[in-house]
Amino acid sequence: MKRRRVILDTDAKNEADDQFAIVHALLSPSLDVRGLIPAHFGEHRSTRSMEESREEIDRLLHLVDLDTPVANGAAHALTDEHTPQDSPGARLIIEESLLASEEDPLYVGFLGPLTDMASAILLDPAITQRPVVVLWIGGPGYDGVDAWPGREFNLGNDIAAANVVFDSGITVWQIPRNVFAQVSVGYAELEEKIRGTSPLADYLIDQLVEWNTAHHPAPIESRTLGDSPVVALMLFPGGGSFRERPAPRFDPSGSYVAGAGHPVRVAESIDVRFLLEDMFAKIRRFGRDSV
Repeated sequence: MKRRRVILDTDAKNEADDQFAIVHALLSPSLDVRGLIPAHFGEHRSTRSMEESREEIDRLLHLVDLDTPVANGAAHALTDEHTPQDSPGARLIIEESLLASEEDPLYVGFLGPLTDMASAILLDPAITQRPVVVLWIGGPGYDGVDAWPGREFNLGNDIAAANVVFDSGITVWQIPRNVFAQVSVGYAELEEKIRGTSPLADYLIDQLVEWNTAHHPAPIESRTLGDSPVVALMLFPGGGSFRERPAPRFDPSGSYVAGAGHPVRVAESIDVRFLLEDMFAKIRRFGRDSV
């Protein structure tokens, strides 16, 4: 089977959806996961958020019994748009970009802030000329179409980094909030589709319900798996509709303002049926194969 080279940069312990995306990627035979990069998620919940993401990634790798390389990302956001946060994660992105070719590009998926991508660009500006595709879950919807108001979380955790990446000219596929918010799954569906198939499946469900119980103020029996579109597009880049837009910048409130203007691809829909059914099938198959 032909394989697509990918890296996932993930604030894995921030909420409860990164875990599903990570597992989906690891269980997909057409993805050659070259490394996982634990990312920070600000300091409003923890003063060691990157380390907590690392611990969660290690837990998932134990559950799937894999030794995929892990390279720690930055512990904090950029201090400005000119100074990188050097880290093993940023260096991994650079190293893998040097192996990329037009026939075998590198796909780097960001399920949190863009800190490590911005740092890689600042450390090695030539990376923007290599065949690297940056897929990012982040930013509000365009043209007033959005799922809910306020500053989008991943963007808000490092606005400077987002500006570095969007200004750089590197290939960007953005999945904004109004699109990633559509990937929701209910407790009942999770129970019926994957409960009891493996300790991995049970952990995924339990940690999702526990997070909602601890942090969600309103009655709820579902969760948005908002990070999973990155994996779906890595598996099938044609599995979404896109509009090409001039690259914006982001002001301190997280709103779009005029930017460099080179083209970025902005997702306007994702094949949610494929995303969820493929993920559920692979988790069930993992359970059968691990017996």
